[in-house]
Amino acid sequence: MPEVPSYQEQIVIAHADLIVGVVKAVQNPDARPELENALKVSEENGWTDLVAAIRRILNGDRNEQILVGLDEEDSTIVQAILRGIQDPSTLPDPNMRPDPSMAAPGLAHMIHDATRGQVQALELLANMAEQMTQAGGDMARVGGIMKRLVDGERDPDKLIKNMNAQTQSLVLSILEELGKLEAH
Repeated sequence: MPEVPSYQEQIVIAHADLIVGVVKAVQNPDARPELENALKVSEENGWTDLVAAIRRILNGDRNEQILVGLDEEDSTIVQAILRGIQDPSTLPDPNMRPDPSMAAPGLAHMIHDATRGQVQALELLANMAEQMTQAGGDMARVGGIMKRLVDGERDPDKLIKNMNAQTQSLVLSILEELGKLEAH
């Protein structure tokens, strides 16, 4: 089985387009209007601290103080942007997408860590669940069961109720992975 990417790697992969877009806008001001549209949408979706930090970078600020007050996800994104400005070879591939086969193991590891009291995992899961819930549809249903999974719910019939087949498969895979982790 392939190794589960670290939290930070998952964040960078998930936000590769934004990271690369900001670095391109820093290198080429003509690209900034297109980025501004994405920043406006991000801000409207509650990413105000991240957008404020990105605007500081776009205005020339490269000081590590930009990270003060940011949560882990925002800090990871800003650090990837700053690294990319210094060394473009560190930029993530914007065409690379998270490996769907790693979704269940990755989520299961985070849930398992959260049940063991790891605050970082719990915070990341809470942020993910909130974003999933805001996305609506079946993602909202998955986001809605995160707390139940952390609290120890393992009954598949209760967890997959009203989900489509693909989402049910994801939840069942998470439960399978949790079973393996909890057996050790």
